[in-house]
Amino acid sequence: MTVTGPDFIALQVRDLELAAAFYEDRLGLRRAPFSPPHAVVFATTPVPFAVRDTLPDVDLDAAGHPGLGVALWLHSTDAQALHDSLDAAGVPILTPPFDGPFGRTFAFADLDGYAVTIHDKQ
Repeated sequence: MTVTGPDFIALQVRDLELAAAFYEDRLGLRRAPFSPPHAVVFATTPVPFAVRDTLPDVDLDAAGHPGLGVALWLHSTDAQALHDSLDAAGVPILTPPFDGPFGRTFAFADLDGYAVTIHDKQ
């Protein structure tokens, strides 16, 4: 048996529709044709990305900082333009844009406090 790599990524969120709308409206993600109950799956490639209701034993408020220690990176065709749009909308920018080995890169906090890094190098 061999694991070949990540095949699905989901974030547990406090308000499913609010989080889904954030990723649609602010990042331009589009919903996949099918999502299981209590989740919204986006048509991202190469790995599907989703937001889902929290599981019964998960308390994001008690966690302090959701996703602490996990690096979630998403590709954008124009990281600077996305940064400027998020910044203008008042989305917390955690790391300002810089040029590095992954192209233009920055990080923001989503509605639930997850740190999401955006880069634009293919």
